[in-house]
Amino acid sequence: MKKPASSVGIIGAGTMGLGIAQVVALAGYQTVLYDVNTEVLEQAVEKLFSTVSRAVERRKLPAGSLEKLNRTLQTTTNIYELGENLDLVIEAVPEDMELKRSLFQKLDEVCPAETILASNTSSLSITALGGVTHRPQTVAGLHFFNPAPLMKLVEVVRGKETSEETIERLRAFAESLGKTSVVAKDTPGFIVNRVARSFYTEAIRLLEEGVADVGTIDRIMRDEGGFAMGPFELMDLIGIDVNYAVSQSVYNAFFQESRFKPHPLQRQMVEAGYLGRKSGKGFYTYEQ
Repeated sequence: MKKPASSVGIIGAGTMGLGIAQVVALAGYQTVLYDVNTEVLEQAVEKLFSTVSRAVERRKLPAGSLEKLNRTLQTTTNIYELGENLDLVIEAVPEDMELKRSLFQKLDEVCPAETILASNTSSLSITALGGVTHRPQTVAGLHFFNPAPLMKLVEVVRGKETSEETIERLRAFAESLGKTSVVAKDTPGFIVNRVARSFYTEAIRLLEEGVADVGTIDRIMRDEGGFAMGPFELMDLIGIDVNYAVSQSVYNAFFQESRFKPHPLQRQMVEAGYLGRKSGKGFYTYEQ
């Protein structure tokens, strides 16, 4: 089997793309971070270096991490540069199937035939993404969790035509990052997000029915349920807009099965701009 990768492209300089870029670059891989927006890309890289600098000061990362990041991380707004000697490209753009399908069509054109094309999607069909390419055997899911530098689990998702070699290379890659990989079938929400739907929606229903407030529900789930974070804390961390998009995706993929139905409060908060930590307000309020 080939090496898992030596050079990696990451598409999207949002929260997830930036977190994945940090993990990959600090693991020593030559990393190219791509975004269509120059300003977004510049701000993201500035944030990344600031984050790593603070982590070094607090001894959360080893001395020399900034220097390593300088050596291994490159940026581009030219998608054709992703076709230059990359073994793996990881897509981390918003959860929109048409956007992702269009992107995978372009990557299929730009990247060499042997390049693995992986999606960080948390719920959308890998088979559908592979179907718009001429290389479905080298298309797979590689789903990191937020925040990517801290969360150990990575779902490696097998599409209908994904080859066993692609799966094994992605598992080896994830393990080389210090992650724990699990192979998932190409079903809506895969493993974690399918299980987690009720964790969120039942908590919202309890809130809306007046059973308890946000802080109480979170405290009970942490202290009595044994969860590291309560459902409202976790939605604020992930992004209420992201969580709502995944809820919609899973619900529609299961043909509107009632147990996966999103709650109107999720939509209301997104429309009001209450997105969680990234907007400074969600179920809780945060200093910016």
